[in-house]
Amino acid sequence: MAVRVKAATTAAHSKNYDKVRRYYERGLWTKAMVHRAVDCKWITCDEYEEIVGEEYAEEV
Repeated sequence: MAVRVKAATTAAHSKNYDKVRRYYERGLWTKAMVHRAVDCKWITCDEYEEIVGEEYAEEV
């Protein structure tokens, strides 16, 4: 069961945000892989939405 993590109201991104965004933009990662990064707490739900351009859903 996934836990939704809300980003704090700050301009800073998670430590792994740039890495995940770069992998996704280069086609190395799928949406499902970016979703998994949220599950593993690498990025937040809000960052997922920024990267993928779609609303984060609990289940993929």
